[in-house]
Amino acid sequence: MTGNEADGATGTLLLAAAPIGRVDDASPRLRAALADAQIIAAEDTRRLRRLAADLGVETRARVVSYYDQNERARAAELLAELRAGRDVLVITDAGLPGVSDPGYRLVRAAVDAGVPVTVLPGPSAVTAALVVSGLPTDRFCFEGFPPRRPGDRARRLAALAEEPRTMVFFEAPHRLAATLAAMAEAFGADRPAAVCRELTKTYEEVRRGTLGELADWAAGGVRGEITLVVGGAPEPDGAAEPADLAAAVAAREAAGTPRKQAIGEVARAAGVPRRDVYDAVVAAKRGAADTAAPPRRGSGH
Repeated sequence: MTGNEADGATGTLLLAAAPIGRVDDASPRLRAALADAQIIAAEDTRRLRRLAADLGVETRARVVSYYDQNERARAAELLAELRAGRDVLVITDAGLPGVSDPGYRLVRAAVDAGVPVTVLPGPSAVTAALVVSGLPTDRFCFEGFPPRRPGDRARRLAALAEEPRTMVFFEAPHRLAATLAAMAEAFGADRPAAVCRELTKTYEEVRRGTLGELADWAAGGVRGEITLVVGGAPEPDGAAEPADLAAAVAAREAAGTPRKQAIGEVARAAGVPRRDVYDAVVAAKRGAADTAAPPRRGSGH
């Protein structure tokens, strides 16, 4: 077990939330922390200085860069500063450090070293998008950015097809249409979702609909910072009969749908695992084969 206890000789690691759009969403506590910090580790030092200027804060801290490419090396340097008794404030371009941004490695190292870690809470695109999406908020999971390569993305989404919780993703605007189309394929075109664009900014937009509808809309091009919220897999309505599942697959196959796709569609519609549908199809074909086989003739004497 680890706690936030310190022996009095170490500094404190402070994770500070930055505004995700509007500068005036910054809290008085953030202003004070920036003014009082000894060391600031910023994802983009230029953006930090611009934020401080917009807030009317004069920072006396030593400012160092802390981004994805130097996170591992910088974490060791910052941990040494913390062990020497100096406080370190970590801030990213927007939202909280560690949420699809640098921060985790340093927090883990600080925890392992017994250095106290605290948070200065504030704006988050994840929770902001979730609460305005109109989708269930009682249970949700954050999935970050989907893989860029189509094959990797398809595999990741297939693994999430039966996730019952609301899912929150980040995505780049130029990949949004392809990602929505891939989600419609993996989760079903009728799965509800919301595309949240430019949250808290002047041109904020929340587009709600099914994945199929949103994929068609995004095909025309979308700009801005994107947070995507997708409804979880529907709860099963009840125990589906294997014969009914197999018949539904057979009907789709007769209409020209490939078997693998048909199994996925039936599984989503029935709210059951794909494996249950596959097993039902195999059992139905085995039963049909047994029925069609001619009776074995005895060898009588």
